[in-house]
Amino acid sequence: MGGLFGRAALRRLLGGPRAPLRPCSGEPSWPRERTLVAVKPDGVQRRLVGEVIQRFERRGFRLVGMKMLQVPESILTEHYQDLQGKPFYPALIRYMSSGPVVAMVWEGHNVVRASRAMIGNTDSCEAAPGTIRGDFSVHISRNVIHASDSVEGAQREIRLWFRSGELLDWVAGDHQSCTYPA
Repeated sequence: MGGLFGRAALRRLLGGPRAPLRPCSGEPSWPRERTLVAVKPDGVQRRLVGEVIQRFERRGFRLVGMKMLQVPESILTEHYQDLQGKPFYPALIRYMSSGPVVAMVWEGHNVVRASRAMIGNTDSCEAAPGTIRGDFSVHISRNVIHASDSVEGAQREIRLWFRSGELLDWVAGDHQSCTYPA
């Protein structure tokens, strides 16, 4: 019984509904932090993109860039440069280029740290229920999603995956006038 309560509490903490952030002056009072989140080929194939977007939106983060692409090997080589000496590196590059990836840039307060908590441990056996990997990952090599691991890493990855013109600056607020005509 205690395990079920713990799981439900973790779900609420990591992915439950949240009130949208509404800055008082139109701009957030914290420094703008952005992170790269990428739904990997297995996540796209399993139609989990909407679930990922929903969790980040519920958390109150702002989507400022998104694209679906077949990732060129040049991007993958630079993205995974720190893993090039590992024995699993060739299989990782084959996997990441095996199908489409949905790359996104999310913005918000502590978005890098929060997104890492939301996605969970790389190893699906270690990922807590309620995290994206805990709920959907089937194996360490098919773990659904990537998120930057540091602010510096996020800046590097965003520059690698997106041109500056592909990212938007916008303020969440009352857009009712855009949705409903007068």
